[in-house]
Amino acid sequence: MARYKDGLCRLCRREGTKLFLKGDRCLSAKCAIERRAYPPGQHGQRRTKLTEYAIQLREKQKARRVYGIVERQFRNTFHNAERRKGITGEVFLQLLERRLDSALYRLGFAVNRRQARQVIGHGHILVNGKKVTIPSFVVKKGDVIEAGPKSKKLKHFTDVLERRAQLKLPSWLSISEGDLKGTVLDDPKPEDIGIPVRESMIVEFYSK
Repeated sequence: MARYKDGLCRLCRREGTKLFLKGDRCLSAKCAIERRAYPPGQHGQRRTKLTEYAIQLREKQKARRVYGIVERQFRNTFHNAERRKGITGEVFLQLLERRLDSALYRLGFAVNRRQARQVIGHGHILVNGKKVTIPSFVVKKGDVIEAGPKSKKLKHFTDVLERRAQLKLPSWLSISEGDLKGTVLDDPKPEDIGIPVRESMIVEFYSK
């Protein structure tokens, strides 16, 4: 599968907003948006008026980059949302949030979704007691997400416990005190998602 290998800060600058792709760095003075709030490249500081299509494209790209997935996965998730009941844009973002890598990030088991995918791919995560190595696995209400027994001893997960006091947990997830175990309580609500994306623009983009 194609992977983006260039600097993550370039993506935030291209979209003109913080996408929180590098964890704590995004909250510091080192954040690229704080230092150079214009697109990368020699023409980055030019002022251009965006067409309606360009605005829709930028919103789509912004969401895709937040979740760190390739276009084919992103588009398939959208078409999956179209077939479900409810407002397509909201259902679409719910499906993206319910990806295992995103849920792991929200639980504080990783500093960003990229790290969450790495942790999952290395076989450190169990869902309902079974090892899952697919970041796109979609969790549902009642699922229990936890680190494997041997994995809990790794420095990565001991650091997770130390960072827990700073964690702001969304209402659709709960976590066991003093343990590396989280539970999916419900579907994510719009106020829980909180990413800088207008999902209606993405719906319009794919509806053409």
